[in-house]
Amino acid sequence: MKKILLVEDDTDICEIIREYFGNKGTVVEAVNSGGKASDIISSGMEGCDLVLLDIMLPETDGFELCRQIRMKNDIPVIFITARGREEDILSGYDLGCDDYIVKPFLLSVLYSKCEALVRRAGNKNDDHQLKCGSISLDTVTLRCFAEGGEVELPPKEFAILRYLLEHENWVVTRDVLLDRVWGYDYFGSDRVVDNHIKKLRKALGSAGAQIKTLVGRGYKLTKE
Repeated sequence: MKKILLVEDDTDICEIIREYFGNKGTVVEAVNSGGKASDIISSGMEGCDLVLLDIMLPETDGFELCRQIRMKNDIPVIFITARGREEDILSGYDLGCDDYIVKPFLLSVLYSKCEALVRRAGNKNDDHQLKCGSISLDTVTLRCFAEGGEVELPPKEFAILRYLLEHENWVVTRDVLLDRVWGYDYFGSDRVVDNHIKKLRKALGSAGAQIKTLVGRGYKLTKE
């Protein structure tokens, strides 16, 4: 049985989501303030499979909560919020959310998105250590190492590197990275991928040369 943490200050929305998901066998733990959610995050969110997160919350807003979550683990996070401005959506993805849904929304769609994200997370290799050449990444502690030393990566660069490591020697297009890292409803230019790849290579030092550019096709991570 799945368990979802819902952080939402509208009690009516909480009740509607709890009832709909409960009828499908999913347990929803709802809290109505950012402070309470922050305490749960600090305790490790044991047994939680996904977080549904509003932005406008008492005490601590959703953006800060997402930041706290990503400092600890890579549990799926979906923003559900009335804030539909482009800059808010981009901020959500920059912080590492997996999806961003603007209210009002269909419960069936929300549930399907949650199911897909939880299923994807469950299908990941149990071995949380990803390695290619001199680059390694721990998907639990969210630490990256290159040439034997630890490398601090922002959320986007970390997500890009993780996807490349999971698809070693595959040709990964910009469109695929936009979909997997920024989300299918990203509105900007695909050239943003190039900029983040450039930053990633720089952060990795000499190991950055393992990320190959295939002109007109995309990128590929190799052992050398």
